[in-house]
Amino acid sequence: MMIFRLVAGLLMFAGIVSFAIYIATGQKVWRRRGLLIVKWTLLAALGFFAVLVLERLALML
Repeated sequence: MMIFRLVAGLLMFAGIVSFAIYIATGQKVWRRRGLLIVKWTLLAALGFFAVLVLERLALML
């Protein structure tokens, strides 16, 4: 669990840094990279929590 939190936090930090670089330079490639990082981080988090919910449901049955 702690490893997932660390990886998710670092990925979100990387997305924020990409947006900061976009603001500083104005190059759209950094905006695209930031959005891509944030999008896949959120999708991975949703998948992770879906697995946790399914594990809990399996234990209830």
